Amino acid sequence: MNKLLRIATVLLMAFSVNSFADKHIYTGWFSSKAVSGYDAVAYFTEGKPVKGSAKYKFEHLGVEWYFSSEKHLSLFKESPEQYMPQYGGYCAWAVAAKKQRAPGDPKYWKIVDNKLYLNYDSSVQEKWLKDIPGFIEAADKHWPEMN
Repeated sequence: MNKLLRIATVLLMAFSVNSFADKHIYTGWFSSKAVSGYDAVAYFTEGKPVKGSAKYKFEHLGVEWYFSSEKHLSLFKESPEQYMPQYGGYCAWAVAAKKQRAPGDPKYWKIVDNKLYLNYDSSVQEKWLKDIPGFIEAADKHWPEMN
């Protein structure tokens, strides 16, 4: 019985932690970090995923955004919509093709027309790369209905 109570407590905590975050921003079950703690600005300035630091943390839309430098934190504060991943950081292909929320992995990304898109994994990204404009058009249509 004690083990069952611990499992129930962990599940309750998971739902409680996530309930504080904006449902439109992907953070995972046991996290309040957007983009899994990666620096959203670095994709644009460095052209690669870079882990953020708690030293440069900022709360926006009910979740924590981590950055690798004070400069990136400042750029994000000035214009968060410019750097935030599309579809709340959920997998862009899943939103487009399945009208579903699937985790976006910060290691599988693409910037298109100065917007950041994340994908679930490498196989999903391969599908996404075959028709990016078509998937963006479909996801842009689906995303408002999913919120």
